[in-house]
Amino acid sequence: MAPSGPAVLEGFLPFEHEPYFDYSQPEVTQQQRFAYQQVRQRYVGQRFPLLIGERAVDGDGTFAVTNPGDTRESVWHFQNATAAQLEEAIGCALEAFESWRWSEPMQRASIFKRAATLLRARRMEFNAVMSLENGKNWAEADGEVAECVDHFEVFARETLKWAEGKPVYPMPDEHVTTVYEPLGVVAVISPWNYPAAIPLGMALGAIAAGNTVVWKPASETPLSSLLMIELLFEAGLPRNVIQFLTGPDDVLGDPLVDHPRVRMIAFTGSREIGCRIAERAARVQPGQRWLKRVMAEMGGKDATVVCADADLDAAATGIVQSAFGYAGQKCSACSRAIVEDSVYDQVLERVVQQARALHVGLPEDNAAVGPVIHQGSLERILRYIEAGRQSATLALGGQAVEGLHGAYLAPTIFGDVQPNDPLFQEEIFGPVLTFTRARDWEHALELANDSDYGLTGSFYSRDPQKISAARRRFHVGNLYINRKCTGAMSGTHAFGGYGMSGTNAKVGGPDYLFWFLQTKTVAQKY
Repeated sequence: MAPSGPAVLEGFLPFEHEPYFDYSQPEVTQQQRFAYQQVRQRYVGQRFPLLIGERAVDGDGTFAVTNPGDTRESVWHFQNATAAQLEEAIGCALEAFESWRWSEPMQRASIFKRAATLLRARRMEFNAVMSLENGKNWAEADGEVAECVDHFEVFARETLKWAEGKPVYPMPDEHVTTVYEPLGVVAVISPWNYPAAIPLGMALGAIAAGNTVVWKPASETPLSSLLMIELLFEAGLPRNVIQFLTGPDDVLGDPLVDHPRVRMIAFTGSREIGCRIAERAARVQPGQRWLKRVMAEMGGKDATVVCADADLDAAATGIVQSAFGYAGQKCSACSRAIVEDSVYDQVLERVVQQARALHVGLPEDNAAVGPVIHQGSLERILRYIEAGRQSATLALGGQAVEGLHGAYLAPTIFGDVQPNDPLFQEEIFGPVLTFTRARDWEHALELANDSDYGLTGSFYSRDPQKISAARRRFHVGNLYINRKCTGAMSGTHAFGGYGMSGTNAKVGGPDYLFWFLQTKTVAQKY
């Protein structure tokens, strides 16, 4: 066992969340604009490798990454891994596990602490890379990169806590301990909307527990992942602990999930793919000696409930921020506003007024609302909007924005949406918000829970009894009272949902590492 966790943690400074950059300050704005220039000079046009073992290698050709803010620009290129390279990467991860599993917890924690320091010095660079890959504006990108700093700090502390094991009830003639051991090779499969914080959280959970990782990023956003991995290597992580693979899903999708030497899959993405992974991982492959563990986060259809006694201005602001931040492309985004009938018109009017003032434009210019990730996503969202014109009342937007080179959509709001409408039930993943009337606050809670998903939710009320009821009855993994339903902070708002939102693994929380560990009881008779 490692040195005692609490004794070691006494040497840590108290945890504080990484502060965001203040872009209202001209010097900060100037520094961020300069970071875009530096990123373009350093990275645009470059070809980046796969990382297998301790080597950087080429695959079978490359694919281009396109700037969604201006689709005329191909920013960089990444490799297409082959089936043989996937096999090699898993073999290297398995070999690395035999040594990394015995690494000292303090070694792991120290690496994470150094990585946090390194990232603080490069945050604006990482912000610019992410913005050019997935269309986040400055504030959204900075919020994610700051969360990565928090992840490093949180996981450093959690590594030492879990290394202690847990006390058991004693026996008079035996010494009994409960300890936690790593699993093996963990496949990390991540989405494009949080290309740094989401895969980093999953990978740090694996590595902190003593596992090794095969890291497959989304093809839209691979550099945000690669830079984070290289930062870990610079901080002292042995290079073979993470294998980095990019390329086609037919090579790196099902074959990675099915592989008999992969012990666990950590996935964030769509419900469709998450369910597919769970189904395939349940099959025991020839030569497989365990039941695979699956951790999946699969989206949301998040509701904000506004009671008649609520602060209506605060509720409207929270709805707009959480519905249209990053063009609604967050699994935690508010997509359903459920409002008591007596204040419905007032809240709708205030939300429409605020949303109409949002500027749609280039992420690189820090516009409030940027593009959706690509044209295919825009076309899918527009199909929902066209159907909604027949079933509900269009209160704002509903059209693509012309004159920009990307998949830009105006903030869109539908009123009088019925609970059986696909607008109310299905995850749209874009800047589309629905308003639904509730007879009273209890009916509003019933409507909020009328969903296959259960990730986040907001409840606005001044009444302590209503708030108490919402805390018990609002069926979500992350419930926010009198604040927006986006913006979870690592280490404080442990994040993960109910139902079809996933397995409730709660990244950034005190129980997260348990997903990456197995428990051993050792009893020694005196």
